[in-house]
Amino acid sequence: MLVKIEKILDKFIDMVGYLTGILLLLMILNVAWDVMMRYVFHDSSIAMQEMEWHLFAVMMLFGTGYALRHNAHVRVDFLYDRLSDRKKAWINIIGTILFLLPLAILVIYGSYDFVMDSWETNEVSEDPGGLPYRWLIKGMIPLSFIFLVLCAVNYLIHYINVLRGIENPLPQEEVIE
Repeated sequence: MLVKIEKILDKFIDMVGYLTGILLLLMILNVAWDVMMRYVFHDSSIAMQEMEWHLFAVMMLFGTGYALRHNAHVRVDFLYDRLSDRKKAWINIIGTILFLLPLAILVIYGSYDFVMDSWETNEVSEDPGGLPYRWLIKGMIPLSFIFLVLCAVNYLIHYINVLRGIENPLPQEEVIE
């Protein structure tokens, strides 16, 4: 049952990662357009510049969960690499329960009023020519941390399956020295 849940969550997380990749492409096109307009035509758009950081923010917020799914997150490896797969699994489970999940839940809880205030006032950009609906980008904060909680649950399930001997550990990302 846990393996089936893990596979379903893996597909969902990978789909969100794919959509995040599309946002990266859109951001690249946005930046290229903005640079061309600024330096070739001596014209600039506040809205296009704001869209750059909106896309970047969403990519970073949702990319964190995707990185966790693929074991590409930041970790201090000088001790971890020398441990057995079972000890690594225990570290990942305990670290997720003690640190990742409480932090994610704290951000979800803490960002609620921040987002609701923005939504209730229909917050817009302070800059003339900026983007409307500032509440939409602020709403990505709790939404992305809900996604991170889902990714953390998937991570826990995976390492529980590792301890049960059902799954292999996730491969570590290659480190270039």
